[in-house]
Amino acid sequence: MKLTVDARKCCGSGQCVLAAPEFFDQDDTGIVVLLAEEAGDDAAGDVEEAVFSCPTAAIEIVGR
Repeated sequence: MKLTVDARKCCGSGQCVLAAPEFFDQDDTGIVVLLAEEAGDDAAGDVEEAVFSCPTAAIEIVGR
């Protein structure tokens, strides 16, 4: 699955980092940083949790 983030929407809650730290990080101001644009099926649960826990919908799965 392909991942995208819209940093302009990010409020810095960090829920994505807690759910899937191998795919998401935060910069010095707390804004989301995408570490990997592709996630395999083995990581689907963590990535989906990150997407659904984002309070501003800044993360999107664009392909499966």
